[in-house]
Amino acid sequence: MSDLQVIATIPARPESAAVVREALTTLAEATRAEEGCVAYDLFESASAPGTFVTVERWRDAASLDAHMGTPHVAAAFAAAEGALSGEVAIHPLQPVG
Repeated sequence: MSDLQVIATIPARPESAAVVREALTTLAEATRAEEGCVAYDLFESASAPGTFVTVERWRDAASLDAHMGTPHVAAAFAAAEGALSGEVAIHPLQPVG
């Protein structure tokens, strides 16, 4: 069975981008230590500053589900409360073809 790949986009309000960046950087560091995490990379869009993107690889869906229930995910969402300009979009990916 292959790894589960996930993309997430997190749009921050321009005046709150630094707060969201810090919260997501802390989240990424903690997430990389999770047992089911194969890779977890954080990016900021060059064409839409303040839009953050995670590119993730998980051992399986259960690992992703466990991740979503961790204290560091809850802390990141709490830190970003009121700082986002839209919804966080999480996209588990399926191969085409």
